[in-house]
Amino acid sequence: MIKTDLLIIGAGPAGCSAAVYAARSGIKTIIAGGAMPGGQLLQTNDIENYAGFINPVPGFELMDNMHKQCKRLGVEIVSDEIVKLEGSQTPFTLTAAGGTQYQATAVIIAAGASARWLGVEGEERLKGHGVSACATCDGFFFKGKEVVVVGGGNTAFEDALFLSQICPKVTLVHRREGFRADAVTVEKVRNTPNITMQLNCVPEQVLGDTAVTGVILRNVKTQEKIEIPCAGIFVAVGAVPQTEWLKGSGVALEDNGLVKVDARQHTNIDGVFAAGDCTESEFRQAVVAAGSGAKAGIVASAFVNLHR
Repeated sequence: MIKTDLLIIGAGPAGCSAAVYAARSGIKTIIAGGAMPGGQLLQTNDIENYAGFINPVPGFELMDNMHKQCKRLGVEIVSDEIVKLEGSQTPFTLTAAGGTQYQATAVIIAAGASARWLGVEGEERLKGHGVSACATCDGFFFKGKEVVVVGGGNTAFEDALFLSQICPKVTLVHRREGFRADAVTVEKVRNTPNITMQLNCVPEQVLGDTAVTGVILRNVKTQEKIEIPCAGIFVAVGAVPQTEWLKGSGVALEDNGLVKVDARQHTNIDGVFAAGDCTESEFRQAVVAAGSGAKAGIVASAFVNLHR
């Protein structure tokens, strides 16, 4: 049993910000970041809306700096994936996938979210064979080939811009004419000559036997079906909170899986806090996650000091 003042689950912006504030308060802090600590930012090419950076910063670089900052302050980052949380009051027992157990006075859940898939015919079968949720991870394999991006938010538009640098044609598919993406990013896409848009359309089927060869779209207004030849499909239609493991723990969840928190990042269990994308459905931005993580780190530190 490994004992600590604070165990933070997740090593993305929320978890790291929480750790920075906790460590500077003199709280012994461990981050359980899983096999690939860093969250969704590891899949982001360039970030230009994170305050303090004059030039765009790669997501990997930003997270690497956060991890180094945490370690400099004495935070221990482990690769354990926490799969179980037990206890209705402090101290809490947490179990990792490999069986390692932790006992913590306070817990911050900053587990983030993962890609949401389309759920259409051919998608599951062709994942890893042309269907991807990470353009910056897999885009290189489609250099010189035509690709499709599905979504209307910042991630979809950023993916389209990234892919347009290495692919001769990028088709952006969105179910509406309006977008959730920032106006500046939308304008960049509109001004990129090798990006075209298929609006008011949804994917109906991913085509291909052993690799993607195209996608069938359905126009939601006319019901007309269109076949778009492509070698790759990049899905960017939102995220699913990584909270399935919390079911049965006593931590209250929303119907959509988000952890219920108040304005101070408290869950329904005293001593268990949550922050970041696993609590947020509208403002899923790195800076927002970091801010909520900072709040969680401050209140968790106060909780630990009260229970020493």
